[in-house]
Amino acid sequence: MSTTSRRYAALAGITAAAVAIGIAEPVAVLTGPRSAPLVAVGGVVVDAVPESLKQLAIDLFGTADKIALLVGTAALLGAFAALFGVLAIRRLALGLAGITAFGAIGVAAALTRSGADLADALPSLVGAGLGALVLWLFIAGPFELNPWPWSPPTPTAGPLPSSGPVSSGGSVSPAGPVSPAGPVSPAGPVSPAGPVPVTPAGPTSAVGPAEVDPESRRRFLTGSGVLLGTAVVAGLGGRWLAGRRGVSAARDAIRLPAPVAPAPAVPAGADLSLTQLAPYVTPNFGFYRIDTALVVPQVDPDTWRLRIHGRVGKERTYSYADLLARPLVERYVTLACVSNEVGGDLIGNARWLGVPLRELLDEVEPDDDADQVVGRSVDGWTCGTPTAALRDGRDALLAVGMNGEPLPVEHGFPVRVVVPGLYGYVSACKWVTELELTRFADFDAYWVPRGWSPQGPIKTQSRIDTPRGRNRLTAGPVTVAGVAWAQHRGISRVEVRVDDGQWQEAALAPTVSVDTWVQWSWRWDATPGEHRLQVRATDATGETQTERTQDVVPDGATGWHTVTVTVR
Repeated sequence: MSTTSRRYAALAGITAAAVAIGIAEPVAVLTGPRSAPLVAVGGVVVDAVPESLKQLAIDLFGTADKIALLVGTAALLGAFAALFGVLAIRRLALGLAGITAFGAIGVAAALTRSGADLADALPSLVGAGLGALVLWLFIAGPFELNPWPWSPPTPTAGPLPSSGPVSSGGSVSPAGPVSPAGPVSPAGPVSPAGPVPVTPAGPTSAVGPAEVDPESRRRFLTGSGVLLGTAVVAGLGGRWLAGRRGVSAARDAIRLPAPVAPAPAVPAGADLSLTQLAPYVTPNFGFYRIDTALVVPQVDPDTWRLRIHGRVGKERTYSYADLLARPLVERYVTLACVSNEVGGDLIGNARWLGVPLRELLDEVEPDDDADQVVGRSVDGWTCGTPTAALRDGRDALLAVGMNGEPLPVEHGFPVRVVVPGLYGYVSACKWVTELELTRFADFDAYWVPRGWSPQGPIKTQSRIDTPRGRNRLTAGPVTVAGVAWAQHRGISRVEVRVDDGQWQEAALAPTVSVDTWVQWSWRWDATPGEHRLQVRATDATGETQTERTQDVVPDGATGWHTVTVTVR
């Protein structure tokens, strides 16, 4: 098979796959965005891949890890689709079988997602059916190249006969003796001057590929272009329609009630307002997002319900209106992801509005042995929070607001959980719909079987924000500054050192409470050369963060943040 033939066949397969995926998107508008094949399969990949690969994706792409996964999945699908196209020109059934198999994978992935029903199989079924139709159109239907570039032309004459006399002019006579020219040599009849080659009327051996008719090629390329364009328009249009059917309008219509207990005012000087230094309050658009949802769940606040059940004396169900009718409190709380490496930015501080979880748990009367509260998201994700952490007096909230507005959709609208002092994987359940009282001995939440600790108290950490690593500085006074955090304990001291020298105490900016991070700064008289800056923090219990370097698995990274700068 020639290179040209493979290219045409691969294009046919890719076009078929693009149509399958593109058309599935508007169908998924009707059945829910999680039923779209790319999203459904991507969700299975997220759940199934080894934890090391997930962490690698976070390390490489940060909060864009989900986009990278979808792009990678699409690229892998394209590669297989090209292979199916090449197989189809050998035997159409092979290509159709490949598309059918991918459709089956999409159906299985959609139906195994939490809360799925039979309708969720529809996008993959429709997409696979149309993809198979497109492949047939190119291989055996009206868009087929005629002939395909690998098809040999039909011979116009057969080989010379193996017997029979040849005339002196080299022509074949029907019968009779050989002319005086003599017998035919392997190269042709022999004349007095030597052998004379025979010019056959048709080929006598294997032939090369035929020329593709220009009209056939034009029809093939035009058809693939139209179908690819249709797939792109359908895919983007489906995504747009899904957004229009989302809950942004419902969110915009909500007016949150004023809290009965407003958050303390941010003290003057809490934000040092230095270039490169993270602001004390993280704006909503800049707040990190790490979760397993490939598409943001769209939860209608009018139909949302929270069920609190399990090892309780009284099971209760609450509506969104029920929560807004209760006395709400407002608190600043810094949240951190357990995947945050030393010096990383998967951390943010916001002003949260919500109902104290302690009050709701008191109403359901948990059993004495219910030491875990399992938060369950609308997409089935779970996290296990120690019951004691929700009832020990800390400001653990069932949050409905963030920085003075309803929760952003990507941060858990309409309701999420916020717990100071615990990493998000064991506490910060977004799009929460259930709280189940159980025991750690009886249930492992989502991340625990994947190698993470069942309980994740936040470790004392600090970070240098300015100067940044490899910055080139001018000799003289330099302000070194950053943030430190030990939620629910607070920071009592931050120290900085240069080139393994003596630790120097930094100045701490004021802060709202022990549940938020604190900014710090230190004046350094920088001298020319390359220098290494390090920072460490001590929490309010007197424990200083350890120098020992540990990866984020299983319960958070440790070590001193270090940056290297050049002074001129």
